[in-house]
Amino acid sequence: MMPGFSRTDHSLLGRWWWTVDRWTLAALAVLIGLGLFLVAAASPAVAERIHLSSYFFVIHQAILLVPSIGLIIGISLMSPKGVRRLAMVMLLGTLAALVLTPLIGTEIKGARRWIQIGSLSLQPSEFLKPAFAVVCGWIFSRRHIIGYAAYAIATGLYLVVALLLLLQPDLGQTVVITSIWLGEFFIAGLPLVLMAGLGVCGVCGLVGAYFIFPHVQSRIDRFLNPASGDTYQIDRSIEAFANGGVFGTGPGQGKIKYLLPDAHADFIFAVAGEELGLIATVFIVCLFAFIVLRGFSRLRSESDLFVTLAASGLLLQFGLQAMIHMGSSLHLLPAKGMTLPFISYGGSSLLALGIGTGMMLALTRRRFSPHEQRNVFQGLAR
Repeated sequence: MMPGFSRTDHSLLGRWWWTVDRWTLAALAVLIGLGLFLVAAASPAVAERIHLSSYFFVIHQAILLVPSIGLIIGISLMSPKGVRRLAMVMLLGTLAALVLTPLIGTEIKGARRWIQIGSLSLQPSEFLKPAFAVVCGWIFSRRHIIGYAAYAIATGLYLVVALLLLLQPDLGQTVVITSIWLGEFFIAGLPLVLMAGLGVCGVCGLVGAYFIFPHVQSRIDRFLNPASGDTYQIDRSIEAFANGGVFGTGPGQGKIKYLLPDAHADFIFAVAGEELGLIATVFIVCLFAFIVLRGFSRLRSESDLFVTLAASGLLLQFGLQAMIHMGSSLHLLPAKGMTLPFISYGGSSLLALGIGTGMMLALTRRRFSPHEQRNVFQGLAR
């Protein structure tokens, strides 16, 4: 039990502590701790290679963790209505930023996905994901009020967002947004026949992306036939897991991080595989699975459709982002630069995850009517 939060504490933080999912909070705390540890292990090699201080990335990660944790706790105190309002403001802001990104954004590796604000480089699409999940869930939940227009509005919003992401281009984030939209649409009552039709459309879209975007074609070709192009990074990643074996080489003892350009970010799971071994990486996978499945289990008794849809979208985003990162590192999916939530180095990702996780915790909190709340706390006090 957290010091200062007794069962008779009816303050804002006291009520929060007894209604929030403390098991999920504990799992997130372990993830954050593991992330800082792995960034400390992986980043000095990267920093030295680009002539920065050895602990440059570690210090920045630790600094950014402070507002990220603050966002998790602060937003988790909100009501569902407060979460919805915050998401709407965020969505408007990120849509405006996405429109500006191709025009004024910083180009890195052939894509314009970042906007430079002073010394801080922000990726608007990271903040778009939680905002889109909540707003899209709210629109779908209006089905009983505005009829099928809710489906049309949510679909129109998705198409606008997908188009803006593809203009950067960013197919990975588009896949995540598409999965959120499809998942919420299905939960909202989309017939299986239409779901199958949309699935076919999604496959056609991926085929189209293969022929439209050269970098997508290159990555898929290298995934299906490694001999067709440069597979240096994924080869080093697989080598890291092979070196690590069951128990790992030991913290700080890995060698592959000196060869991988993005060992602290896009391939940090490979560093975990080499230095901590199979048992630790399976533990990391289980942590992500626990958070997602625990969140869905909390929604089983939820009667508010908006809360169910929005929280489901946030959980889908969180789980899918982790799957894409780990699948890419293990060559189970085509290579895609996507951070591993709370473990990879990344400012925009860390802050956006703080917002999204805070929203998820707020929506999955136990809520009672004033009468029920009084009875519950009186019962706890006995």
